Amino acid sequence: MKKLQYNSPVILSFFFLSLASLALGYMTGGVTTAALFSVYRSPLTSPLTYVRFFGHVLGHAGAEHFLGNMLLLLVVGPPIEEKYGSRMLLEAITLTALVSGLLQFVLFPGSALLGASGIVFMLIMLSSLAGMKEGKIPLTLILVGVLYLGQEVYSMLFVRDSVANLMHIVGGVCGTVFGFAAGKKRTAY
Repeated sequence: MKKLQYNSPVILSFFFLSLASLALGYMTGGVTTAALFSVYRSPLTSPLTYVRFFGHVLGHAGAEHFLGNMLLLLVVGPPIEEKYGSRMLLEAITLTALVSGLLQFVLFPGSALLGASGIVFMLIMLSSLAGMKEGKIPLTLILVGVLYLGQEVYSMLFVRDSVANLMHIVGGVCGTVFGFAAGKKRTAY
């Protein structure tokens, strides 16, 4: 009999924490989602403000939102974790959450942000850099960047929905920066 393997600790832990956040949200009628797993303008004197700077990436508005993000996370994330390592991936997720949380807090005081879309787009851009060779820019990065950025800009301009397209772009930029930084580290050794 084969045993289950916790093959991608950061990605699987992120998945299970997001699932727990979703379940808590349902059980509390959204109270925990608003209190812990959404970022919005709130007093800097509240300790929960700082929790939300990071926790918003674990929150989701419902099952459809959760599934859309988690399916991509579970497909793209494990190979990225294998390539770059768990520690680097955890740092990338944490920093992307903080950057998007702070930007939401500062730039959009009248709205809340939640969901793992920025993290997913960070992973997608990291993935497009996976085969990068020293001194060369992968064509996959350019194609993914143009298609992804084009789609997000189009959505920002012409689609009226509750999707935080700017934070998707922020996640993509973070992924690109982490990918190039990781490439420089590899070539330094």
